[in-house]
Amino acid sequence: MKLLVIGCGGVASVAIHKCCQNPVFTEIMIASRTESKCVDLAEKLRPTAKAKLFTATVDADNVYSLIELMKEFKPHTVLNVALPYQDLTIMDACLECGANYVDTANFEPEDITEPAWRAAYDKRCKEEGFTAYFDYSWQWAYFDRFKRAGLTALLGTGFDPGVTQVFTAYAQKHYFDEIHYIDILDCNGGDHGYPFATNFNPEINLREVSANGSYWENGHWVETKPMEIKREYDFAGVGKKDMYLLHHEEIESLAKNIPGVKRIRFFMTFGQSYLTHMNCLQNVGMLGTEPVMFEGHEIVPIKFLKALLPDPATLGPRTVGKTNIGCIFKGIKDGKEKTVYIYNVCDHQECYKETGAQAVSYTTGVPAMIGTAMVASGKWRAPGVFNVEEFDPDPYMEALNEYGLPWVVDENPVTVD
Repeated sequence: MKLLVIGCGGVASVAIHKCCQNPVFTEIMIASRTESKCVDLAEKLRPTAKAKLFTATVDADNVYSLIELMKEFKPHTVLNVALPYQDLTIMDACLECGANYVDTANFEPEDITEPAWRAAYDKRCKEEGFTAYFDYSWQWAYFDRFKRAGLTALLGTGFDPGVTQVFTAYAQKHYFDEIHYIDILDCNGGDHGYPFATNFNPEINLREVSANGSYWENGHWVETKPMEIKREYDFAGVGKKDMYLLHHEEIESLAKNIPGVKRIRFFMTFGQSYLTHMNCLQNVGMLGTEPVMFEGHEIVPIKFLKALLPDPATLGPRTVGKTNIGCIFKGIKDGKEKTVYIYNVCDHQECYKETGAQAVSYTTGVPAMIGTAMVASGKWRAPGVFNVEEFDPDPYMEALNEYGLPWVVDENPVTVD
């Protein structure tokens, strides 16, 4: 089966490593704006890869560039591990060329002042009640087009979003008659030694963390100020950490797809040093997304900041510690209240030894491969646009154990108040 992978950053590198281990993929094309990165990765992987590897240059912002490459390579499935800004152009190209589509993060615009997007955004804020720049509406709108084409688009097969939703589907299938409460907990206990760095693309990371938080409760969104809600939790393999409520995209799809759910929250851990640096940068305008003039040149502050910060793809050799990501579910089984916690613990250095990447990239890249393999093999196949919780979770959960992300089920967990 021919697979086209668009992107060659930290997450993409892990996903491609893992695709090379899976026999379902017979030919893999690695394409990005900078082909030299693709060539270097392909040379590294060829000696042990089960698939034939190819490389190419592509501009993922340009649908015609994407179509040209797809018509030449003729992929069965396209894995988008580029930027969320490029989701829609890649989906358009897949429809034009008859390829299935898979990604790890939902669409958000690079330019939040673009009039057509801004009008739709303002309408959504008023109607839905949350102000995050990213949401699924743009991609869910492609459902009929993918259905008519007989193609599958699978959205958000990273860890969160992604595995957290598969955990939910698995809990719903095997442990509950109804799930009423979901708390998604994302803990990174790693230390990279830098005063300040982000574990994935700084533009996406800092925009997400500095925005308002929100959660789903009793059929509507409740929005909070950035970092307004804080809890402490004792994570297996990591220890006690402060965590903060954020808006996150899987809340939107789980609220749509899990019947009877009453509340869904997402928490992520941050150290005080990270928050102090981020607040300072925000206060002086370095997280700005609109261009400013500097010495006769137009620059975007957050893009300039990205150039100054350590590349997340280089953090692997110096990051030590573990991650712990999972979901606590409360609900009803056989008329009785039940609580279950499903989670994964991942070691940064073990990930680096295998793939050259730290655990944040690993925990996203491995599920990217697994979701792609589900579509490519036909285990998950339906015409239209879907989130991962809409398919049978069992083969995905089996693959997590097989490819390096074993999970634990705790039926007597400590809950979050």
